[in-house]
Amino acid sequence: MTNQQHSTPKAPRIMISGGGTGGHVFPAIAIADAIREQEPTAEIRFVGAEGKLEMEKVPQAGYPIDGLWISGIQRSLTLRNMIFPLKLMSSLWKAARLIQRYRPQVVVGVGGYASGPLLEMATRLGVPALIQEQNSYAGLTNRLLAKRVQRICVAYPGMERYFPANKLVETGNPVRAAFGNTLPDRQLAAEHFQLDPQRKIALVVGGSLGARSLNEGMIAGAEQLKADPGIQVIWQCGKLYHTVCQESATAQLPQVKLMPFIDRMDLAYAAADVVICRAGALTISELCLLGKPAILVPSPNVAEDHQTKNAQALVNAQAALMLTDSAVRTELIPQLSQLLGDETLRKQLAEQARNLGKPEAAKTIANEVLALVK
Repeated sequence: MTNQQHSTPKAPRIMISGGGTGGHVFPAIAIADAIREQEPTAEIRFVGAEGKLEMEKVPQAGYPIDGLWISGIQRSLTLRNMIFPLKLMSSLWKAARLIQRYRPQVVVGVGGYASGPLLEMATRLGVPALIQEQNSYAGLTNRLLAKRVQRICVAYPGMERYFPANKLVETGNPVRAAFGNTLPDRQLAAEHFQLDPQRKIALVVGGSLGARSLNEGMIAGAEQLKADPGIQVIWQCGKLYHTVCQESATAQLPQVKLMPFIDRMDLAYAAADVVICRAGALTISELCLLGKPAILVPSPNVAEDHQTKNAQALVNAQAALMLTDSAVRTELIPQLSQLLGDETLRKQLAEQARNLGKPEAAKTIANEVLALVK
């Protein structure tokens, strides 16, 4: 045998960038885990934005991370906007140094502030790159990078409106590994929240930070909930709003479980007959994977109103209902009550949502990344 036949292939070197919110961080970690599953020797490094969620969550998941001094542009004229060019130049320079130091064979961008500078420098330096677009409306950074990357993994059909069709792979969005494809037993989940498994349960969740309008809708619905004790609610209000919500009449109702944050989202989903939530890409992917009937309330405070477009994609597929943020204060509890009383509609929404779920998303994206290494 020749020396060449004896030699073992070198471990793939991969750099992943993205973050800012759980919607970017958790899919990025899911992709890294899927790569490791296929290539246990893979050297994976992350690049994030200093001070953001990824700087805490990525090391907890067991991966090294470097931070860039970068943030988004504010809509109004602020001091932060004035120093943005300085931050951008600093981040581009540091990204180039990281690429030269670690010599990745592929760079992956999942969105968030740090993705832009890293992929910009990687493509300039001739490193193959892949981007993952989570929303049904493509973000500006990804649209700018699309011409220079080799592969674009998307969650929704019809994305050739924004990207070159020959680079697209419809993979779906990766979700947190904790969910798998099945949930814990509903009875045990209901008991975990000290609720009656024989009665209907709604999960109201406004993301990890909470959502003011959803909380106001819950507070405004106190009398209606009091009149219908058959509706039980797990209500994640967010740490910022906890004191205000705690003092409300709704929180005093025995069938309402108010929490600033839910650690065991798998149990919350398992207990819920209906979910009321924002329409971020990660949340929608989880709802579809688990087949949960939902009332989506898109946040009006996100770039290019992409949450409304995400929600509309599910509504068009008859896989969810949608409620506007402005209507939530008066319509939240009436709509919830109506959906909990309509078992046929709940089954239809659950079935259609499950049809849109992509349980193999992380694995499919990992395959595409490793194909670029080779």
